[in-house]
Amino acid sequence: MKFIPILLISFFWSLTNAKTHTWWYETTWVNVNADGHKNRPMIGFNGTWPPPTLRIKKGDTVNLYLTNGLPDVNTTLHFHGLFQRGTNQMDGPEMVTQCPIVPGATYLYNFTVTEQVGTFWYHSHSLAQTGDGFRGAFIIEDDDFPYEYDEEVVLTVSELYYDRTVDLVSSFMSRFNPTGAEPIPDNFLFNDTVGFKWKVEPNKTYFVRILNVGGFLSHYLWMKDHEFTVIEADGNLVEKKTTDILYISVGQRYGVLITTKNQTDTNYPLMDRIDVDMLDIIPNNLPWNATNYLIYNEDAPLPEKYLPDSIDDFLDDLTLRPLTKDPLLDDPDYVITLDIVMDNLGNGVNYAFFNNITYVHAKVPSLLTALSAGEFASNSLVYGSNTNAFVLQPNDVVDVVLNNLDSGRHPFHLHGHVFQLLERHEEIPEGQDPARFNTSDHAEWPEYPMHRDTAICEPYSYLVIRFKANNPGVWMFHCHAEWHLDQGLAAVFIEDPMGIQKEPLQQITESNKQVCEKAGMPWEGNAAGNKENFLDLYGENVQAARLPTGFTTKGIVALAFSAFAGLLGIATIAVYGMTEVTDDSLKDILSDVSDLEMEEDGATQNVEDGTTENLEEGATQNVEGGSSSSPGIQAR
Repeated sequence: MKFIPILLISFFWSLTNAKTHTWWYETTWVNVNADGHKNRPMIGFNGTWPPPTLRIKKGDTVNLYLTNGLPDVNTTLHFHGLFQRGTNQMDGPEMVTQCPIVPGATYLYNFTVTEQVGTFWYHSHSLAQTGDGFRGAFIIEDDDFPYEYDEEVVLTVSELYYDRTVDLVSSFMSRFNPTGAEPIPDNFLFNDTVGFKWKVEPNKTYFVRILNVGGFLSHYLWMKDHEFTVIEADGNLVEKKTTDILYISVGQRYGVLITTKNQTDTNYPLMDRIDVDMLDIIPNNLPWNATNYLIYNEDAPLPEKYLPDSIDDFLDDLTLRPLTKDPLLDDPDYVITLDIVMDNLGNGVNYAFFNNITYVHAKVPSLLTALSAGEFASNSLVYGSNTNAFVLQPNDVVDVVLNNLDSGRHPFHLHGHVFQLLERHEEIPEGQDPARFNTSDHAEWPEYPMHRDTAICEPYSYLVIRFKANNPGVWMFHCHAEWHLDQGLAAVFIEDPMGIQKEPLQQITESNKQVCEKAGMPWEGNAAGNKENFLDLYGENVQAARLPTGFTTKGIVALAFSAFAGLLGIATIAVYGMTEVTDDSLKDILSDVSDLEMEEDGATQNVEDGTTENLEEGATQNVEGGSSSSPGIQAR
């Protein structure tokens, strides 16, 4: 038992050497030409883009004051992968743990990191603003690191859209996009640029932190004549595993060791390919295979792109093993089964659903409902009909079973926890029956499962994860593809609500009250804002009405009139056909035909003169200038 005193000494040593980091940042629009092709406004900090990499050490405290300097949109800040144990209000998702930060308002994110080390990141949790460049690396260091290396490097992959995401969301969540086709990026960035050149030294081992800080697509990464040795995934140290190809979804992070060669006469390609299977269409001009460079010799020529025979042999994260050798958790106390579908509601917009419910945020942040609801906080009804709220008891072992009945590949992220990755079924081809998880017939689960906070669920397939409900709070669980989150592919886990109420540090902060006041939103009450009767949800936000089944009254009337018009037309033709044609009437018909031919000659002349072309340009102008209606939240 000697290891217990050693751990205690290490813990107290980290506390006595801890620092407090105080940062003041204001979000601002910054005009950027990230890919060398087009300028666009990006969300930066204090007038600079990209936002900085933030570094702290285990045991340090963060005081980050975020002022929303954006004149026209709200914002929030999420520290992706951090447990936020005891500081749930610092987690960041809008209307889950806090009110939005409206223009001009400031929110204090204050927390201490006591138990985590590794590669994390921060990003906006509002309005898909990750696509506007609001994201950066968040690194937690520790002097006690089990692997040796010479130098550390941070590399990021992401998408670039030329349009602001608020405009993209408006057109995406529209009845004019009934299939739910996601916006296609205009380009892809590697370390916030294209054609990135990484200057390396020979015979050196680099610890490379690779982060997918995009909002939609997964990436494949590989190098010519070099390997990745994986030692970390989502902030969790793992036993060494070597691979030629990495597959990294949105939200995921890998820590890898890369050892360079002895020679310096040749440079090597570092390839970045997006997962095009996640796109509905692939435009001809989409640069989905990008070449970056390991530069050994700046005087040597740049290498050509390198394509392997196959990219299917990438690292399967199910085969990773945690360095801590944490065993498989006990059988679950609670199983949450979530069926994933995409479908249209009555407003014509395409939404995403868990068990036929699409997430619609409440009128009060769900955490603040838990804090103000008293004994009703353990009743999932108070959190609303459309939040997919599940109440978890303290220290429950929870299984989440995701049955993906959709053709898309989804990266799922759990706030406040890492989960054990138990099983992922392979992709099922479209046209075949989807694979559903069967509790009595499944693969053997690993003795020491990999744990992480973001994992892929394959198309028409299933994913099974397990975690322990040992972190009281309200934690979001959602697809990290921003477009799918906007469509409502999310749930909230209300973990030990009575424990939240009893914890002094969990009580609503003055900062949270102030942003609620400035947003004109209540910080007490149920999902409808009712603090007198928590079971009365009248006026809550709900999803749009479903498409009616069968014939509606309007449909019946329209069908009747259409049938009547059709019969009338047939009768007219019949009567006209039986009418005797005289010589005089025949002359009249021939005269009408002659007049029509003259009119057609005139129309042809107009086309040659450009008149019709001008009309088409006017029609195009009307379409582009028209406003597309985005779906509003309904209250009942």
